[in-house]
Amino acid sequence: MIGTKGLDLCFEKMMVFGGVENMMNGSNNNNLGSEIGGGLGGGLRIIEWKDIPVELLLRILSLVDDRWVIVASGVCHGWRDAISWGLTHLSLSWCKKRMNDLVLSLAPKFTKLEVLILRQGTPQLQDDAVEKIANHCHDLQELDLSKSFRLTDRSLYALAHGCPNLVRLNISGCSAFSDTALAFLTGFCRKLKFLNLCGCVRAASDRALKAIGYNCNELQSLNLGWCDRVGDEGVKSLAYGCPDLRALDLCGCVLITDDSVIALANNCLHLRSLDLYYCQNITDQAMYSLAQSRVKNKPGTWASVSNRHEEEGLTNLNISQCTALTPPAVQAVCDSFPALHTCPGRHSLIISGCLSLTSVHCACAVQAHHAPTVIPHLAH
Repeated sequence: MIGTKGLDLCFEKMMVFGGVENMMNGSNNNNLGSEIGGGLGGGLRIIEWKDIPVELLLRILSLVDDRWVIVASGVCHGWRDAISWGLTHLSLSWCKKRMNDLVLSLAPKFTKLEVLILRQGTPQLQDDAVEKIANHCHDLQELDLSKSFRLTDRSLYALAHGCPNLVRLNISGCSAFSDTALAFLTGFCRKLKFLNLCGCVRAASDRALKAIGYNCNELQSLNLGWCDRVGDEGVKSLAYGCPDLRALDLCGCVLITDDSVIALANNCLHLRSLDLYYCQNITDQAMYSLAQSRVKNKPGTWASVSNRHEEEGLTNLNISQCTALTPPAVQAVCDSFPALHTCPGRHSLIISGCLSLTSVHCACAVQAHHAPTVIPHLAH
C-alpha cells in the first residue's frame, strides 16, 4: 500500500501532467509513468491502465459522477475488481431508461454497496432487479426504491432475506406492496431507523405498524403520509414499541384520534417533528397531552442546562386543517416548546387552514410585540 503522502503526491502529479486527461482520451501514458515514478522515488510507475493503484483509482473516480464510475468498471478486470472492492455508494436516479437492465448487470459486480439510490421519475424497476440486489449486496444499509410502482411483494420478501442490515428504506409510492410483506420484512430488518411509507396505502395498516413496533425498536423516523388505513391501534403500537421515535408524519391519516397523540406524548419522549395535517379527529385533549408531556418529563428527559430548551422536545408541528382545535390548547403547546415558532421566516408551527388559531403566537413574536419603542435623539 502507498502511504497517504505518497498517494496525494501521485494524485497531484497526475493532475499537473495531464494524467487523468490522457487516460480518459486513451493516449500513451509512458511519460506520465516516468514522472510519477520519479516523484515517488521510483516506487510507482504507471504505464498501462492496470498499473493504477486501487487507492488512486478510487480517488480519481471520486471526482466524477456515477455514470463515469459505471463506464470505468467496464475498462478491464482490474478496474472492475477495484471498483467492486471500494465502491460503497451508488445512485442510478439519473437513468431515465432501462434502469432495470442496468441494476441486473451491476448488482453482481458491486457487492460492497452500502447505499443504493434507485429513485425514479417513471417506473422502471421490476422484482427481478431487487432480487438481484438482495442476492449480492448483503451489506446494504440504505435503499431508495421510491416510485417503483411495478414492484410487488416479491421484492420485500427478497430484501428481508438478503439485506438484514438495512437502516434506511424508502418505498414511498410503492402502492402494490401489502401489509403482510411489510410485516415480514420488519421481522428480518430489525435495524431500521428511517422508513418512508408515504402513499403505501395497502402496506401501511395497523397490522403492519404493530409488526414495526414489535420488531424495529430503534426506529427514529417514519413517514405514513396519506396512508388512510392507519388507525389508533397502529400508532399506539408504534408509540409503545419505538420509544426513540424522532419524526412521525401522519399527514392525511384521517382515522386517528386523540388516543394516538396521547400515546406518542407519553412514550416517545424524543419526538421532535409531528405532522397531523388533515387529521380532523384531533381535539384539544391531544394538544394538552403534548404540552403536559414537556412539563412532566422535564426533570428527567429534558436536560437541566437552560440553553438546551431549544434542542429538546418538539421543533416542528403541523396541525393544518385540524379544525377542531382551539387557541388556548394550541397556545399551551407553543408555550411548552420554545422551538415552535409562528413568526415570519421561522414557521415551525403550521396552522394554515385553521382561522380560529390566528391568535396563537410564539414567545419571540410576543416579545417583539411588547418591545419598548426607542425614541431617537433629536439633533441640535
